[in-house]
Amino acid sequence: MKDTVDTAVPRIDPAPSLGEEHLSAVWSCNEWDPLEEVIVGNPFNARFPHPDKSSIAAEFSHLPIDQIPDGPFPEQIIEETEEDLAAMVESFEDLGIVVKRPETWPHDQVISTPFWSTKGFYNYCPRDIFLVVGDHIVETPNTIRGRLLETYSYRKIMVEYLRAGAKWYSAPKPMLLDSLFEVGQDAAPRNDEPVFDAANVLRFGRDLVYLISSTGNELGAQWLQTVLGDEFRVHPCRINYQGSHIDTSVVALRPGLLLCNPERVTREMLPSIFDTWEIIYSPPMVGGDRFDSDYLSRAIGSSWIDMNLFSISPDLVVVDRDQLPLMKLLEENGLNVLPLKLRHSRMFAGGFHCTTLDTRREGTMESYFG
Repeated sequence: MKDTVDTAVPRIDPAPSLGEEHLSAVWSCNEWDPLEEVIVGNPFNARFPHPDKSSIAAEFSHLPIDQIPDGPFPEQIIEETEEDLAAMVESFEDLGIVVKRPETWPHDQVISTPFWSTKGFYNYCPRDIFLVVGDHIVETPNTIRGRLLETYSYRKIMVEYLRAGAKWYSAPKPMLLDSLFEVGQDAAPRNDEPVFDAANVLRFGRDLVYLISSTGNELGAQWLQTVLGDEFRVHPCRINYQGSHIDTSVVALRPGLLLCNPERVTREMLPSIFDTWEIIYSPPMVGGDRFDSDYLSRAIGSSWIDMNLFSISPDLVVVDRDQLPLMKLLEENGLNVLPLKLRHSRMFAGGFHCTTLDTRREGTMESYFG
């Protein structure tokens, strides 16, 4: 438990020079190769995203503004979330996986530009703000204004990776004007500038699938393709879910096998590269009756958040321990499961894939689709 939080901006100390053996410190090409190093998020000082044009469009378009939660997350929920994250960290370390954690950050501080002001959000979901492609780390142009400076809490880690040979760069910092979000409910932001969350993207070696949604527009996919170059292919797609990220709708388990959300995804909605892949559909989530109406009125995530799986290898997947039907399905398809728990994944809108960023996996950069 953490009783006090140092809200001072952390100083980045010079690091010693690193030798040639560290030049591949960052290397992750897909969602399933054997995991060697991972960043796990930090729930301390977490706040609900301040109700403004950006957060309403991304997360709360279904609610009247006077019903949108605001302010800090309840302290008990933060403490229980850290207990669950610490248990996940321990499980990873027991498997020989290196784990890094971001700084605690003063999310209650005002963030402003000449056009708007807001407050911070959290650094619970590193998956949302960084995209790792091979030895590249991309800070993405996120849609929620309160995330504009969120990457600062990872700055020490990023500097370490840079010194160890990673190619670290940032997308154009978006202006996030009101006009960007003046569209219909659950619609993608206008194509006035590239905006997307990293969690809109799934990686399949040289092919990346990009969900166009309330947190990612078409211009974001175009920017990503331009930056990655002809060596990679970015495949934009739309499904029956515009609310946010792709990883509670499509899960890449191993080459040739996808897990999909039966309420949101049909084969025809996916890029044609998957025409020969096997698709299995998740059973309904269980355990939702543990939440009362007050809790659900503040929860950011959907009832499908526990479909948010994280692969340790092509044969081992982290799964919510209450999702017995889903675990059975995975085992029937040749996967072992590591049952863990994030009690407040729905409140925080982040399951195991969201709260992790795999920065080093074994394997090589491949083309899985010819």
